[in-house]
Amino acid sequence: MAASPVEFVLADLKAKYEERPAAPEFTRLYDDQDFGHMFAVLHDQLNSHFESINGRAETTHHYWAESSREMLALLNGLKDDLHSLSLAGIDVALDDRYQDAIERCRPWLAWSHGSTVPDDFEAIQIIKYEPAFSRPSVLIKLQKRSLPVELQMVGEGSYATVFSYVDPDYGTKFAVKRAKPQISDRDLERFKQEFEVLKRLSFPYIVEVYKYDDDRNEYRMEYCDETLREYIDRRNNQLAFSPRKRIALQFLYGLNYIHSQDLLHRDLSFLNILLRVYTSGAVQVKLSDFGLVKDLQSEFTQTQTEMRGTIRDPHLGSFKDYSVVNEMYSVGWILSYIFTGRKSLPSNTTPVGMIVRQCTSSAISDRYQCVLDLISDVEHLDVEPTAASG
Repeated sequence: MAASPVEFVLADLKAKYEERPAAPEFTRLYDDQDFGHMFAVLHDQLNSHFESINGRAETTHHYWAESSREMLALLNGLKDDLHSLSLAGIDVALDDRYQDAIERCRPWLAWSHGSTVPDDFEAIQIIKYEPAFSRPSVLIKLQKRSLPVELQMVGEGSYATVFSYVDPDYGTKFAVKRAKPQISDRDLERFKQEFEVLKRLSFPYIVEVYKYDDDRNEYRMEYCDETLREYIDRRNNQLAFSPRKRIALQFLYGLNYIHSQDLLHRDLSFLNILLRVYTSGAVQVKLSDFGLVKDLQSEFTQTQTEMRGTIRDPHLGSFKDYSVVNEMYSVGWILSYIFTGRKSLPSNTTPVGMIVRQCTSSAISDRYQCVLDLISDVEHLDVEPTAASG
């Protein structure tokens, strides 16, 4: 099949610029496989002329005849070649700073006898370390706004306050977690460690964090609609067994992922298990509040650690000895709450009750030794208990 006119145009353009060299400092700016070399050549030539014009504007105000002709030929060729690309369906954008420079130079450039640089000519801003050419069809321009946004306080803990705000660029609600100014140096270190741990985690049921601000000691994170306690309390009478099971499994999948990363949460509670609630009624669990996290690969969490946590295993003698079986105690309370809506442990022998009892057994050796075994048992909960026994 014969080549189309568009293919001929593109082939000629590539051949035209392949014959022209470009300095490495410009080639490195463009990773466009098709037109990167063309852009580098044009960028190199524009910079050479713009730097010379800036120099002449500060001295004789005269741009040489040969240079003026070369500059005009370059600008005409640039216009024609970008137009050819546009006809071929390829949009190329020239940086606004260089588009402005070209428009300011054209009126006084002459084909013969040199060109007089105006006395009031403002120096051209030279672009050296970023592309002057781009293809908007494969790029997105992000707005950078400096307008302040209003924060709404949505939660408060012992050493941090959580706010929410709507980002003006994205129209999306985010959260900000800010360390309290009066907290100890050690708690501030924990706060920063919490961010670093969350930043390296990537899982659907772990809250996402985005950026830490050292000046304010705060970081941005995804916004969640409700805590587990709020969600269950508001819907307990209407919440069926199936959605409770889905919530329980999401919670366990997230916890299993944490453990697979050699981490122990150590502060599981009804308040730091968050949920994103969608208009369809679907929910997504998000584990949060990693301030007491124990990193098995780090010495920081293994010494000088006081007993903390909302749901503490009464059989734990020292917080530094905290292990998976101690985490299971908190898990039992949370599973009981998810399935029953009660902040107490069930005393019955229903399938849910048996799972909770194994999590919280006073005999450590009888507890689940890993989350995967617990997940297997919860996944097999296929018979909904009666209201009297739940």
